[in-house]
Amino acid sequence: MSNEVPHAVVTGSSSGIGQAIAQALLDTGWAVTGLDLAPATLQAPGFVHCGVDLADAPALAGATAKLGRVDALVHAAGVLRLGALGALDHAAAAWMWRIHVDAAARIADALAPAMAQRGTGRIVFIGSRVAQGMAGRAQYAATKAALIAMARSWAAELAPSGVTVNVVSPAATQTGMASDPSRAATAPKLPPIGRLILPQEVASLVLYLLGPQAAAITGQDIQICGGSSLSR
Repeated sequence: MSNEVPHAVVTGSSSGIGQAIAQALLDTGWAVTGLDLAPATLQAPGFVHCGVDLADAPALAGATAKLGRVDALVHAAGVLRLGALGALDHAAAAWMWRIHVDAAARIADALAPAMAQRGTGRIVFIGSRVAQGMAGRAQYAATKAALIAMARSWAAELAPSGVTVNVVSPAATQTGMASDPSRAATAPKLPPIGRLILPQEVASLVLYLLGPQAAAITGQDIQICGGSSLSR
């Protein structure tokens, strides 16, 4: 990183994991631009809110063109729609793809080349343990699995330039998504630790991955599972 104040772009910064990540970065001296359709919930020196629909490709292109120098990209925006085979909502699946995968690809495509040219940069995607597959969540799982494949591919491309690309995949996390009334019949399963993962716990790992101490970590899908993966 340069001697300038480092600048991170965080999608989904108005709530949940994205908000926790943006706050953690601000607390440690980063400048943060939040990309989110929802109104800003953070008010702090160094924070700029950019209202944009991540599913709107032209609007997203316009927003990324105005970001200036970016040292780190964290794609934390996410939506969840459920559907069993035989009753899949294909419009919802397309929407999840645009938010989770297409937006990540478009923003990274706009920002990563300049990072590579400078010889430093960090990209982190927020994935999900559901990427391994879960009944009733096939379409959501497919988008999160695609994020892992993209991250590994880009990590291989960018490793020689000093830019790292990683995925952080939490188990069920204490966010508005987990408490959505529409999910009452399919409540998230508690990890073995007996509670949901906290957004701040995810933010702490992301903060580590964005620092110079994580320069040798790239192409990884790191799980914060509360013991959920131990039975595999």
